Amino acid sequence: MKLFSSVDDVTDLKKFIEVALIQKADPFAHKSLGKDKIIGLVFLNPSLRTRLSTQKAALNLGMNVMVMNLDKEGWALETEDGVVMNGSTVEHIREAAAVMGEYCDILGFRSFPKLQDREEDYSESLFKKFVKFSGVPVVSLESATLHPLQSFADLITIEEHKKTAKPKVVLTWAPHVKALPQAVPNSFAEWMCKAQAEGMVDFVITHPPGFELAEKFTPGATIITDQDEALKGADFVYVKNWSSYQDYGKTLAGAESWMITHKKLEGTNSAKVMHCLPVRRDYELSAEILDGPDSLVIKEAGNRTWAAQAVLKEMLEALK
Repeated sequence: MKLFSSVDDVTDLKKFIEVALIQKADPFAHKSLGKDKIIGLVFLNPSLRTRLSTQKAALNLGMNVMVMNLDKEGWALETEDGVVMNGSTVEHIREAAAVMGEYCDILGFRSFPKLQDREEDYSESLFKKFVKFSGVPVVSLESATLHPLQSFADLITIEEHKKTAKPKVVLTWAPHVKALPQAVPNSFAEWMCKAQAEGMVDFVITHPPGFELAEKFTPGATIITDQDEALKGADFVYVKNWSSYQDYGKTLAGAESWMITHKKLEGTNSAKVMHCLPVRRDYELSAEILDGPDSLVIKEAGNRTWAAQAVLKEMLEALK
């Protein structure tokens, strides 16, 4: 594996889950694999779980880790070609990424969308340039449209906690105070649709009208705008806000009724509730759920380490 940016970079989903769970059971079994190897984690946006879990995974594999918050610690970055750099930008991504590739064996890169130009964001131009110019294997730490490490951890969590061979998984839109990217729901939908195609889950998406995700991420998913109907019989409920894809970057005011509560879960199959975090308590998801036995958010966050470790193990083995 030289690139991890979506579920399409995984050849065998079930085997990949097994690799992650083996890492979880014995975190230091492959500590020699990363000896004398360096991973650079490059962030253009804030991170808690992604940074710490990926750093921990790399250390478990014996790697040395360098972290750079490029938005705060680096030179102002120019990302467009053909620009005369006589303005505020100081360094071009061509040189910046290439230099990082000289220093590191593997790189991780995080950037968020601007939510202003859908074509620009969905082209993934910035992430693709970083991959191209760095010249080394790259792990997506979240891009404009996808967050594969999060979704892999989500699938691991479902596999660990499922009570039936083919659980019903519902992705539900949630209210939020500001417009958020579609990266997490896009990615979760992409991974669940592939899992559904392999007979692992039944997948349903529910959201208010006008909040449909890009169709390329939802093939085979059942999409319902009636939240109560969608939740019936659910085994897992994944809660996440996202801004509109069609009316790009717009959000919905006055939609507090979409927040998941114990009352909302009454029609489910004693569903477990998931969220990628951070979460706005009692606005995006009720505190009674977060603090109760139905919540998997902490277990889910814990599995971020094993998702990252499985990916890095594959990349290190490919470097041999």
